Amino acid sequence: MRYPFKMRRDGRYFLVTFPDLPEAITQGESEAEALTAARDALETALDFYFEGGRIVPGPSALKRGQRFVELPVSLSAKVLLLNEMLRQKIRPAELARRLHTIPQEVNRLINLHHTSKIDRIAEAMKVLGKNLHISATRDEAA
Repeated sequence: MRYPFKMRRDGRYFLVTFPDLPEAITQGESEAEALTAARDALETALDFYFEGGRIVPGPSALKRGQRFVELPVSLSAKVLLLNEMLRQKIRPAELARRLHTIPQEVNRLINLHHTSKIDRIAEAMKVLGKNLHISATRDEAA
């Protein structure tokens, strides 16, 4: 998932905002510092959605040359899993039952700060009637 951002000079700082996630806003004294802070701000904003049990808005389509922050694959998969659980109104205990495991394992699958195996996230998606696909594309310059 690639979330586009806008960066602009604001006094002596560079202000970064994410149109798709208004909670993600940060700044830095240099462009490089602002970009580093942008990655942190994006993950912090995702925490708000996960902790609040709210669907995470997907990234809007990138425009040619638009800058973005790309989520790690495992984080993207967790976002997709959480969103699907919320859409289907499936609680962790019910998903655990379907996966023949304990609710704590499902809680770890939807915890942004816990490392999860992508195969297990794919299994969880499968029992929700979805397939998790990963594809390789040509890397485009930002």
